[in-house]
This record gives sequence, C-alpha cells and structure tokens, in this order.
Amino acid sequence: MVHAQFDQNARQQLALQVVDAKTRKDLTWQQLADATGLSVAFVTAALLGQHPLPEEAAKAVTGLLGLDEDAALLLQTIPLRGSISGGIPTDPTIYRFYEMLQVYGTTLKALVHEQLGDGIISAINFKLDVKTVEDPEGGHRAVITLDGKYLPTKPF
Repeated sequence: MVHAQFDQNARQQLALQVVDAKTRKDLTWQQLADATGLSVAFVTAALLGQHPLPEEAAKAVTGLLGLDEDAALLLQTIPLRGSISGGIPTDPTIYRFYEMLQVYGTTLKALVHEQLGDGIISAINFKLDVKTVEDPEGGHRAVITLDGKYLPTKPF
C-alpha cells in the first residue's frame, strides 16, 4: 500500500541519518544508486527526502548504510517535497542555481513557449544528469541536463 508523509520532519531526520551513515561508511551517492539499479540523481534526491524509493531499492540502500527496517519503510513513503525553505537560498551552490534562474528564467520561459507552446515542463516526469567535462581552457565544467516532459496547457 502507498503511504504519504504530511510533514517534512521525519524524512529530514532520516536524511540526516543517511548522510551520517554514508560519511561514516565512506560511500558515494553513485555506490548507493548502483545498489538500486536506479539513477544517481533519483536515488540521491530520494535519500535526501524528495522521492519515495521502491521497496527493494529502499532495502538495498538501508542495508549498505546499516539503517533499520523503519528507515527502509520510511524511504518508501511519498514525502512532502521541497527542500529549500522560503527566501533566497544562502548555500553558495544552491544560490548559484537560484541566480541562474534569476538571470535566465525568463529566457528559458520564452524559448520553451516559443518552441513548445503554452505549458510547463514536468518535475515529476523528469530526468536529471550531472557530468563533469574537461574545459578546453583548463579546469572542469559541469554539464547539467534537466529533461522534463512537456505538459501543454489545455483550455477547458
């Protein structure tokens, strides 16, 4: 049976336990995802409280992390989503994404609507990928792919 959370506290507390266990066991998000057969972005988001995991995936990661059956059960519940509290984010990495949307949000909206029409890009039917590539000018670049299903607005 599917169960849902209506308060973020339980999943936030579990996320703290997950990060602590991951650190103590010196595991990567990729290693945890590999145990599930799911993408690293989805599993990381789930372990940080933003998605439910299928039962087998929840048991696989809690086994690696040394967490109990209650944790595995909680990881299977549908969370109350949203990990950033109101206001402007203060974490520098998260703030840069906020800044990117402040600068390019209207551009993205204009291009999406021009190319696809009136509608939205789903964050539910969605894929996320993060890659590191070499910068020809030296150093590294982050390539972030946001791949969401387009949902047109329908008149009624």
